[in-house]
Amino acid sequence: MSFVGFSEEGLKFLFENKINNNKDWYDSHKNIYKEYVYNPFAQLITELAPVMLEIDSQFITIPSKLISRVRRDTRFSKDKTLYRDNAWLVFLRDKSRMSASPCFWFEITQNGSSYGVGYYSAEPGSMGKMREMILSSHPAFISAQKCLKSQDRFVIGGDMYKKSKYPDQPEDLKTWLDRKNIYFECVQNNFKLAFSKNLPEILKKDFAYLKPIYDFLCITG
Repeated sequence: MSFVGFSEEGLKFLFENKINNNKDWYDSHKNIYKEYVYNPFAQLITELAPVMLEIDSQFITIPSKLISRVRRDTRFSKDKTLYRDNAWLVFLRDKSRMSASPCFWFEITQNGSSYGVGYYSAEPGSMGKMREMILSSHPAFISAQKCLKSQDRFVIGGDMYKKSKYPDQPEDLKTWLDRKNIYFECVQNNFKLAFSKNLPEILKKDFAYLKPIYDFLCITG
């Protein structure tokens, strides 16, 4: 079955599941989760997979390994809420390093959706190597910088140091150099894209466009 778009039913389930915060409620509504959340994500992954493998032949493409879990891991969190009200997919090489590996993602929330490429939580060593490559004008960075500058859909994000470590560098380099983490995202504060059957084609095109940035981050990672 082909992807036809996410829906209000899926968002309603995620919202109510978080509010109820109860395993019995989730178990009794699991069929709704499967139909309106999991299946659309699985269909989306299936349609994206050929293009994603062209970007990186090492990507995992098995839907069950790429779709976020509906239940939160609360072992190390002060917030003991059992369930989240958002969901996402992520394309990456090694799931065991999901937090610290560069990846592509698409996420749907109660406010809209977002997608892009970057780190969830880059390791200091990766960021240090990235800075070295930027300062040496490595060809991979030049390509990544050109990719970012030649479009207006994706913006650079990630926590920055309060004080610049490279005050004498140009602003367009400092926006990379002074970050503790880094990602590039396109945010939609509505559901027009997420609810559209055209979402796969848009993601294919934009993810392929971001390949120079992904390739650069792979070198640093």
